[in-house]
Amino acid sequence: MKNSISFLVLVLLGLNLSCAQQGENEVSTPDKITFTPQLIIDDLPIAWGMAFLPDGSILITEKSGDLIRFKDGNKSIINNSPTIYNRGQGGLLDIAIDPDYKNNGWIYISYSSEEGEDKGGNTAIMRAKLNGNSLTNNEVLYKASPNSTKGQHFGSRIEFDNDGYLYFSIGDRGDRDVNPQDITKDGGKVYRINRDGSIPSDNPFVNSEGAKTAIYSYGHRNPQGMVKNPYTGDIWTNEHGPQGGDEINIVGKGKNYGWPVITYGINYSGTPITDQTKKKGMEDPLHYWVPSIAPSGMTFVTSDKYPSWKGSLLIGSLKFQYLERLELKNNKVVYREKLMPDLGRIRDVKQAPDGFIYVSVEGKGIYKLVPKI
Repeated sequence: MKNSISFLVLVLLGLNLSCAQQGENEVSTPDKITFTPQLIIDDLPIAWGMAFLPDGSILITEKSGDLIRFKDGNKSIINNSPTIYNRGQGGLLDIAIDPDYKNNGWIYISYSSEEGEDKGGNTAIMRAKLNGNSLTNNEVLYKASPNSTKGQHFGSRIEFDNDGYLYFSIGDRGDRDVNPQDITKDGGKVYRINRDGSIPSDNPFVNSEGAKTAIYSYGHRNPQGMVKNPYTGDIWTNEHGPQGGDEINIVGKGKNYGWPVITYGINYSGTPITDQTKKKGMEDPLHYWVPSIAPSGMTFVTSDKYPSWKGSLLIGSLKFQYLERLELKNNKVVYREKLMPDLGRIRDVKQAPDGFIYVSVEGKGIYKLVPKI
């Protein structure tokens, strides 16, 4: 009983410290709305990811399996997209184009796949080229194992760094006590590979016996947002915590982000996961949310079209159905603002090459944020 009471005190102190830390940064509603959300692509149940091609068209992954191209006001289905394991949070997930797309034409897609001997599915990364209305040259670059019939925590965002390495995330697949802290297992990791699927020779665990050598960092729960910081070149993620404890992390080579040994969250049943929020050898989050907002896509604003937002980080909230704008100073969140409240579950947000912000809202479609003059 004494231990239980002590732990309850620690939890309450942790929540109070969380509130104190965020007290100055509680999410605000702007006094003046400086943009109009314009629905440009409708009738998209769950547009999980989007990528912008040089010809002005947009490639969109619909979670149920359709790969869509939107150009000149028209939607078309792209043939020969990957066969998916459509269960729970799994399906057709993120999409990105090669940094040298104009010369090589490669498109990268993350999805949940049944490939392998075990029942169920796990996250896979592939690349292909677009020829007319079909994918060609399809190549699977990475397939996590083992498969599982669990429907949660597939990840799975894709991003490139300044050196052209491909990063992707895979969640813990619902096996929090097995996968995230074990570098010999997939799940609960951020990975780094070359764009042809080979493993960079300087990956942190290439010389570790039995390790999954594509791993770049570990101890993650379910990163569903990933973006390159355009100012530093670092890869940033956001990830779902349990009940409380969603996080923003800066991904570091070989770093351990602690899940489930340290967390600011608790089980959905209200019971504790751990009494630790810090531990030597494990990374503190740049920012965390209590309560959870269920973060999704994320993007940095560098465009002159939104001068008052420049340098901000935009993150979608699935749970509270708004777009959150975070102002940063010295890698700390100093201000939070709620945009597009109650419009719907925001799945992805991207700053496009044309400088405009595009936001995917579940059950509605993709909005373009048009600044007010």
